[in-house]
Amino acid sequence: MPVHKDPSGQRYVQAEAEVPGTPEDVWRAIATGPGISSWFVPTDLEERTGGSIVLHFGPGMDSTARITEWDPPRRFTAEGSDMGPGSPTVATEWIVEARAGGTCLVRVVHRWFADTDDWDNQFEGTTHGWIAFFRLLRLTLLHFRNQRCTPVQLMAFAPEPKAEAWAALTGPLGLAGVAVGDRVRSGDDAPRLAGVVERAGQPEWPEDLIIRLEQPAPGLVHLTAHTMGGQVVLPIRFFLYGDEAPAIAARTESEWQAWIVALFPAPKPG
Repeated sequence: MPVHKDPSGQRYVQAEAEVPGTPEDVWRAIATGPGISSWFVPTDLEERTGGSIVLHFGPGMDSTARITEWDPPRRFTAEGSDMGPGSPTVATEWIVEARAGGTCLVRVVHRWFADTDDWDNQFEGTTHGWIAFFRLLRLTLLHFRNQRCTPVQLMAFAPEPKAEAWAALTGPLGLAGVAVGDRVRSGDDAPRLAGVVERAGQPEWPEDLIIRLEQPAPGLVHLTAHTMGGQVVLPIRFFLYGDEAPAIAARTESEWQAWIVALFPAPKPG
């Protein structure tokens, strides 16, 4: 999405999506810790003006912001500067607008002040990321609305090229070449996974899949791949539901982590 600029020097990008649910349903999904954890990353959120938001992207990868405005179930804003050394302070605004037919429009806007274009590409990438995660938000509200989620975050690292790393990951899981609506099941040499394909990557970004799970538990799993620092990063995010989800999540994390390490062993020093 393009970066918009105004004469005062303020820049902004935004992304939006229409999702099922009442404003109260959608607010719980985007403005509470358990809600955000059910479709994005594990999150702690203090529901008040002056409260903090901490997004846990991984070990040593927390992003923190301070809530500056709080108006449930319609709007909140937060400020932070976690995009890297020298990054500008960013004001992020979340808006929920009711629509006809039991749906809402969710919009996220990032605003910052800068004299140069140095950060524009990074913010444009952020908006594309939100569009991808809004697919998970929509599926969560459609199938698991107001249910307690147990998330599991995993990450694999592989040498380039990206297409080969993606094939190595998806092949044993029975996910190579799948299309939306396909029923899938992992092979005998991979951790247990079964369900229905809800999202299959497009030609411009084939390395992107969302599966609505039957095993290891009801829920969703999102698999994608991108290059960073000369290697391929393969995030795998589970969102599991049901009374047994916490115990299943613990087993899933252990089983998948062991499998990932065997599939993509760390290079030997020297």
